[in-house]
Amino acid sequence: MIVVISSLISLFTLLAAFYQLRLQRIHNERSLRPLGQIIFSDREAEIFVQTRNNGVGPMIIDKVTFTKDGVSSTNIEDCLDLDPRSYMHDIVSAESVQKVILPGSFMEIFKTIFDGHTAEKERDNVIGQLAPLALKVNYRDMYDNKFIIERSFEWFARHGCEKRSLQTV
Repeated sequence: MIVVISSLISLFTLLAAFYQLRLQRIHNERSLRPLGQIIFSDREAEIFVQTRNNGVGPMIIDKVTFTKDGVSSTNIEDCLDLDPRSYMHDIVSAESVQKVILPGSFMEIFKTIFDGHTAEKERDNVIGQLAPLALKVNYRDMYDNKFIIERSFEWFARHGCEKRSLQTV
């Protein structure tokens, strides 16, 4: 009789341990989740687009897709009529190595800095080309849960140059 009771207590303890492990895994999955955000900035001397990780777990970027007039591309160069050397950009596609954004960090999707006397004309050209784009970022967490963030670049098409200076959204 004592052997049977001891065996049952051991079995219940083992089941409770497995249940606790399951609860711990669920808690870890929920608490280490990345929170992706697409950020735009249009300042006097620079324009940039970033993907930020505002969560507490690593953000693993699987794919970045740009859309212009219904046509999708994984390379921003395909969507812009700008000299690729005039701006910084990053390519993330199925063929490339996946990017990992740590919590509180960002990945620069597009960035250009203006200087000189033709800056306003160049800036208007860049803004005009960015405005019709949309960005879609497919990412996952370290537990392989998949997420998607999307944002249209129409924010760049707002009116008034004086409103553009020193703004980040």
